Amino acid sequence: MVMDLRKINEHLKDKTPGEIVQWAVKTANRPVVTTNFRPYEAAILHATTRVKDNISVIWCDTGYNTPQTYRHAERLIGQLGLNIHLYVPRQTAAHRDVVMGIPDIDSPLHKEFTEQVKLEPFRRAMKEHQPDVWFTNLRKGQTAFRDSLDIVTLGDDGIVKVSPFFYWSDAQLDTYLEDHGLENEFKYYDPTKVLENRECGLHVSGNR
Repeated sequence: MVMDLRKINEHLKDKTPGEIVQWAVKTANRPVVTTNFRPYEAAILHATTRVKDNISVIWCDTGYNTPQTYRHAERLIGQLGLNIHLYVPRQTAAHRDVVMGIPDIDSPLHKEFTEQVKLEPFRRAMKEHQPDVWFTNLRKGQTAFRDSLDIVTLGDDGIVKVSPFFYWSDAQLDTYLEDHGLENEFKYYDPTKVLENRECGLHVSGNR
């Protein structure tokens, strides 16, 4: 796909998330949205399913989510009627806890841990779904790397990544959730990142 990303992002910058989703869906044959049910994920799930109600929702569950996150996920799945496709690591968390545990981010085992619980399930999901458009809830200000992105980016794999809320603040998202009767959940834990300003590797490779 040949895309003038600069012009596209200039065109979309003043559009609403719903309008951005509508634009992207019109260009897509196999769109997906990914989620981990972290804080504010309800917004991207609502925005995408209001435009395409049967869109495939890929959830790569590490197996280490908090009880609050799992309950939040179940409620949102029901409320929004999500077409969930669940992907989990090939090894159970209980087994991994015995042989590896959750390695410290400075441990040489942390890379293998991240590969097992997040990257491999994600690659498996993308291989099975073969999306041409991938909706995410990346936002400017989350990490230094994400600051270098924009609403629309194109990966070396040809997948168009679309982040409709890229320029939105937490306050704006709070209002969006309230306006649409959506709950939020802050008791979330990602064992591959630990710190909010770290990347786990899911979004770093293959973007330009």
